[in-house]
Amino acid sequence: MSVQVEQKSYEMPPKDGISIACFLTVTDINRSLDYYEKVFGGRILSRGDGNAPGYLQLANIWMILNVGGGPTPDKPTVTLSTPDPNHINSFMNFRVADIQACYELWKSRGAEFITEPIPKYGEIRCYIRDPDGYIIEVGQSTNLTYG
Repeated sequence: MSVQVEQKSYEMPPKDGISIACFLTVTDINRSLDYYEKVFGGRILSRGDGNAPGYLQLANIWMILNVGGGPTPDKPTVTLSTPDPNHINSFMNFRVADIQACYELWKSRGAEFITEPIPKYGEIRCYIRDPDGYIIEVGQSTNLTYG
């Protein structure tokens, strides 16, 4: 699968150059893959094999979903774990053209929104909590211009 931007094509895995993926540590790979497929229309590329992670294409990003674990030789002081749902230090941000339509659709597919969409700083936004406690900001620009 590839994404075309200007004259460059971004594939997963890349044939040359670089592709960027969002890695989430999850408690159950298949449950998370099914969630991102059902709620957001992601496309499952691989469910893994018990030791390998799951891969998903979601709009214009790639996602890698894998269970946590202790240090490894290439990251000897790092342990991967799911987040504390009340102390998040990073999150994904989905920019949408119609937040109310996404809110209604994704809610009907099982998304758990923390609040309804609320106007704030030139946008309307709300947050979803996924099955492992990650939050996803969903926002629609109002009068904000970029550049």
